[in-house]
Order: sequence, then structure tokens, then C-alpha cells
Amino acid sequence: MVGLSGAMGANMSAPPRHARAIIIGGGIIGCSTAYHLARCGWRDIVLLERKKLTSGSTFHAAGLVGQLRSSANITRLLTHSVELYARLEAETGQATGWKQSGGLRLACTPARMIELERQATTARSFGLAVEVLTAKQARDLWPAMLVDDVVGAVFLPTDGQANPSDITAALARGARQAGVAIFEDCAVTAIRTDKGRAVGVSTEAGDIDSEVVVNCGGQWARDIGAMAGVSVPLQSVQHQYLVTELVPGLPRNLPTMRDPDRLIYFKEEVGGLVMGGYEPNPIPWALDGIPEGFHFTLLDSNWDHFEPLMVQALARVPALQTAGIKQLINGPESFTPDGNFILGAAPELANFYVGAGFNAFGIASAGGAGKALAEWIAAGEPPMDLWPVDIRRFGQPHRDRDFALTRTLEAYGKHYTVAWPHEEYETARPWRTSPLYERLKAAGAVFGSKFGWERPNWFANTGETAKDEPSFGRANWFEAVGREHRAVRERVALFDQTSFAKFMVAGRDAERALLWICAGDVTRAPGSLVYTQMLNRRGGIECDLTVSRLAEDRYYIVTGTAFATHDRDWIERNLPLDCDARLIDVTGEFATLSLMGPRARDVLQAVTRDDVSNAAFPFGRVRTVAIAGAPVHALRVTYVGELGWELHVPTASATSVYDALMTAGAAHSIANAGYRAIESLRLEKAYRAWGSDIGPDYTPLEAGLGWAVKLRANTPFLGREAIEAQRGQSLARRLTTFTVDDPTVTLLGRETIYRNGERVGWLSSGGWGYTVGTNIGLGYVRNPDGVGDDYLRTGSYELEVATRRVPARLQIGPLYDPRSERIKA
Repeated sequence: MVGLSGAMGANMSAPPRHARAIIIGGGIIGCSTAYHLARCGWRDIVLLERKKLTSGSTFHAAGLVGQLRSSANITRLLTHSVELYARLEAETGQATGWKQSGGLRLACTPARMIELERQATTARSFGLAVEVLTAKQARDLWPAMLVDDVVGAVFLPTDGQANPSDITAALARGARQAGVAIFEDCAVTAIRTDKGRAVGVSTEAGDIDSEVVVNCGGQWARDIGAMAGVSVPLQSVQHQYLVTELVPGLPRNLPTMRDPDRLIYFKEEVGGLVMGGYEPNPIPWALDGIPEGFHFTLLDSNWDHFEPLMVQALARVPALQTAGIKQLINGPESFTPDGNFILGAAPELANFYVGAGFNAFGIASAGGAGKALAEWIAAGEPPMDLWPVDIRRFGQPHRDRDFALTRTLEAYGKHYTVAWPHEEYETARPWRTSPLYERLKAAGAVFGSKFGWERPNWFANTGETAKDEPSFGRANWFEAVGREHRAVRERVALFDQTSFAKFMVAGRDAERALLWICAGDVTRAPGSLVYTQMLNRRGGIECDLTVSRLAEDRYYIVTGTAFATHDRDWIERNLPLDCDARLIDVTGEFATLSLMGPRARDVLQAVTRDDVSNAAFPFGRVRTVAIAGAPVHALRVTYVGELGWELHVPTASATSVYDALMTAGAAHSIANAGYRAIESLRLEKAYRAWGSDIGPDYTPLEAGLGWAVKLRANTPFLGREAIEAQRGQSLARRLTTFTVDDPTVTLLGRETIYRNGERVGWLSSGGWGYTVGTNIGLGYVRNPDGVGDDYLRTGSYELEVATRRVPARLQIGPLYDPRSERIKA
């Protein structure tokens, strides 16, 4: 590999003692990050590789480059990869092997075809060119295959393939041309820290001080993170693919081809074929650590394990029966518990960043991921909403090796299975449960898993199958969720929301600290509750939560289950250093029971001596009331659009309080209800969900939440300047509600919005409204010239659903109780 190192421009001298940034790992993501960080204007960048560049996973990657993902921004990253790879050879003089051959994906079942049609619509939503093909048209593009069982296909003409080592060589050369110093055979032995910050590394050649340390260590990233006390949940898994000799008559311009129903993929390579796949029974590797000296190393071929994939490949491409086989490559790659890669600033340690866990699409991702990571490092915050790959989506469950291993193997096994709507992981469960788990299970609860918590999604009645049966239409739980929805609207229901992340902010300067990081006004007297966002410098919404003032020096914060790590990290990073205010995680101290519905007050008053009348306990207040002998923080707030309270109960008293509420509620036909009813209820009220409808890319003004921002007060807060600047301009996008009356249509999110026949956006979320009796979707309408009320009202709208356009109606404001009279009753 001497020639390769020379092409990449590795420095042969000893590394310096000081650097502005140290990047650990000389695979494609490390080299891409170095390349892009130099182009952000940074100097004194050092890249350290333990052995030789590409010697980990990069050298044996298959090199397929697809662009489409379910997130617009992650798709943008992959599109940047394509654009970068197309110009990199001319820029650096280093060959890349890039070939924009297009990408073909087959469907062999009706369900798979629906999935592909929905993916095609998603591609159009995000601006990617895509074609939906018949089986014959697919065969015309890929004449070497049989298509007797093919239902249809989709084709993305801008997808392609690359030589991973050559692409990395070009990135390394480009990085070195921009001043990056690259050192091979220089293993990092420790991460040096001081007062909660990374300050450098120790290597076999000595210590290096630095402002920033970046962990791009590939399969070693978990161990590198552990050196610094940073959790990087990934697991190495064996992955095999076959390389053939020349196949006579095989066209050299074949697109890459994925056949997910047969679990296999193909690409053409110098007149032969590369064929691999994702078996349902993956084999983990290096459970006890990666062996010393493992570099440019492959594992022994496992023909027995590969045979089922080979049988599928022979049925699809008969030419394989007579093709000579060069090699069956078995190279381990790192995978994560949810199948997405890991990017961003580690929440456990300041100035320590991670780019790892690329789940067999590292070559496709590396160009864009390296750019995003570099811009994150340079600016101190992500350049866009990267939540699907943000390291902060993980937390305490993922620190558990058994949890991470089991869930990762399940994610690998699902790599090519149909991605059903609302599908739940089945492994590593139950991991964390509420005190009510057994009671709810006995009541027919069908649980989902979120951030390691078991949460009731819906409740099955006697005679109903208490299990999800997947569908792209109305699933088996549709009617059950409708029952729960109607119970909330008409009577009263109880939700177990114990999994909420809960924090205290305490200290004499708690008010001043939260006044800076909250967009809403938290200066109200004790006993007040404020719904607020926390904004970044661009005015984007980083957190969406409630803040209750319990005392002059103490606030109680409640946020979503999955955002525990993210929101804690955001708050801790942005509390002013001169404030006496500390953040305390109290999630485990309180169970949360949400009592919702027009009869909620009757039930609550029956179990407490405290006055819960509207006069004594109005909306937006918090009080401590006694229920079943327990002191309960009662928050008068709702996410379902009805009168109700969140009851935050000491964990030890959860069952007794639950039993008291259910007993008192029997007179009002109280029901247990789950998270899928919450989704339907909140859509009718157009309540926003962070991670889909709102996030770091969207401001409160664009999201219709400007009323929650304290702009009238002359009070500085993080993001204020951006919001004030936007307030004086015409908004280029606005979140709006759409309805589709046709009950045969199912809205899931990412359906394309058309106004007067032109594409203007896509749905961020969708579902069925049982009270209003229609499909509901939320989505941003976009127009560079401004989106005012007249623009919205004068348009004729359609939604593209699985490649078919259906008429839609636009609604400004919520469909249900638009004046919010019911929640304030």
C-alpha cells in the first residue's frame, strides 16, 4: 500500500505538538472531514491514522452511492456526496472511480411496490429526479436479469458508484493541498481532557494539544469514545459480497441495482459483477474487542452463511451460474442500533466530535457527512437539522452493550425488509418500564419502544389481537385508536407518559438563566406554566417543552422522551456561565399520568380535597395536590386539545394514584389510551411535533408559534436577533394544515404538496382525524417571494401520495376547537 499512501500525501515526519483540530481515523469519513474543515478556513489540522489510510473498513466497501433517505437534510448530505465525487478528480488530479450510472430498486410484492412508490414521492418532495418503471423498463436498464416476479421498480438517474480507496485518496490529497497534515502509523492511545473538555490526544509518538478532537475511528470509534467517557453505540458486523470475473456481454453502463425482496444488491465492475446482501441473521464480530494488528484484513469467507443470498442472486441473474468468482469478500463494518450513522458534538465532553457508524453506506454518506461535521465544528453548532443522525438521539439505554448489540443486529436484519409505517423494534425489550407496565399490559396495552422505554401505543379489547399487523393502509389498530380518541373527546382517558424527560433547574439565578435560553417569558410567579421553545442563533427551534415555576429559585422542565439527551445537552451548553443555576435530571423520580377529556375535572376532584375548579386552577398553572396520600405536581396543560392535567407523581406512588383515578373515573367510563391516539388528537389541533413539524431549521414565526415568543418585552434571549430580523420580512415558508377527504388515502408524512400544479413543499406529518373524519397533514408551503394568507388561500392544492395526486384542502389554523375554548373550560 506504499503507492496508495504516496497518492494520499501522508506526511512522514513526526506529528506536531500543537494543532487546532485533531481528526482520528484515516478512512473516508476522516479524510472527508479534514478536506471540508480546511475549506471552512481552518488551519493547523492534523489527521492521525493508526495504520494506513483506508485500512479499516473503507478499503473493502462495495462503493454503491444512493441518495434518497426519509429525511430531506440527510438526502441533501448524500446529494452533496454525488456532487463532490463528480468534481473531485478534476480538482485534485487523483482518480476516484466515480461513475454516475443511476440506481435501480426492484419490487417483487405489492407491498414493496407501495413502499417504492412512497419513496418515489419522497424523492420528488426533496427535489430528486426519479422514475417509476414497469418490470420491462427495469429489464431494459438491466438486461442481465430475469424479471418474471418483478412488480415494478424505481430509478434514480443521479445515483452512482465509486472506488472507495480512490475517493479517499482524492479527499486526502485535497485535504493536504489545503494544508492538512496527515500522519499514518500513529495510533492514539488516550484522549486528554481538562475540566470537561477535550484538550488533545496522546499518541505513540507523543502528546498533541488541540482545541478540538474528532473521532472518525470507524470500527474503533466506540473504543476511542470510551477513552474520553463518550458513548458511541455501534457494533461491528460481518458483511460479505461476491466479486466475479468478466461476464461476457455484460454492459459497462449498468446502474447499481438493489433487489430488497431478495435481500441482495449488484453493481457492475470492470465487466464483472459485485453482488452482496443483508441476511436476516447477521453475525457480529469482535465482541471482545478488535484484534491487535487488524488492518487491511478480511475475515474468512463464510460460504454457508452466504449461500441463501447466492440462491436469490442466481434466480435474479442467471449469468452468475457460469461466471468465474474472483473472491468472496468478508469485511466487518460498524452498524448502529437504528441503522443511521452518528454525527456531532458529544454530549459528555466539550470539544469532542464524532463521525462514525455508517451502516454500509459510508461511501454514499461520507462526502456530505464530512462537510456537515466540518461545518458543525467550525460554527459550534450543526449547519442544519441533523436530528436523524445526531449523536444526541442516543442515551442511557445505548450505553448498555447488550442493548446496543441486540438492537443493532435487528437493525442490520431489517436493512432490506419493507419499512412499514409505525413499525417497532422487537429486541432488547422490555428495557425500562413504568410502574404501571403490568397493569397496562393486563388491560390490553400494545407497547412500543422509545429511548428504551416501554410505552402503550394502543389498547386491544377482548377478542382483538394485541399486536401490530403492519399495513400501508388502515392497520389492525385503526378502530382501537378511534375508541381511545373518542374517549378523550367525549369523556375522559388516562395516558401513561412516565417516559417524559424531566429536569429541574435550580439556583438563585435560575430565572435569569432560563430567561436567556427560553424564547418564552419564564418570569411569571411560582405556580405558572409556560410553553416555550429554545432557539439557536439562527432562530431555529432546538427544544420544544414546558417550563413550570415551582419556586423563586426552582423550575420544572418537561420534554419528549426521545429528546432527553439532546435537550439536556442544549440547556447545559447554553446556561450562562455567570449564573448560579444547575440542571438536574429527575426523570426517574416521577411517573406521569395525563388525565384528559371533558370529564377530567370531575375525576380529579373526586380524588383530591384540593380545589381544581377553573377559577382556582386555571389553564397554564401548576400546583401540588394530594392524591391517594401522594404529593402530585399537577400541570394544567394539554397536547390533545381537551381539558386536562399532567399529573407528575412520585414514582413510588404511581400505582396507588393510577388506581384511585381509574376507580373515580369508572362513573365517567374512563379509558386507558396510548400514544397513537395522542398523534391523532394533536393533528386535529395542529399541535407541532419536534423532529417532524418543527426543529432547528424552522423558526417559531414559520411554524405559527410566534405568539409563544417574548418579543414584546425588551429582553435579550438566544435567537432574538434572528427572529426580529425575520419578523420584518415576508416569510418564505409557513406551516399549514391540509385535509384529504378520500378515506382510502393514507397520509404518513413526506407526501408532496402541489399548489396550482407546482411543487411547493411536503408534509412533515400525517394521519387520520377521528373527530373531524378526514385525513390530516401538516406541512410547510414554500415560496421564495413570500407565503402570505392571500397566497395560501388563493391556491388550488393537491398532495402526491405514493406517486398519485389527490385533491387536498388547505386549512389555516386548527381543524378542531380553533379558539381553544375546551382546554380552558
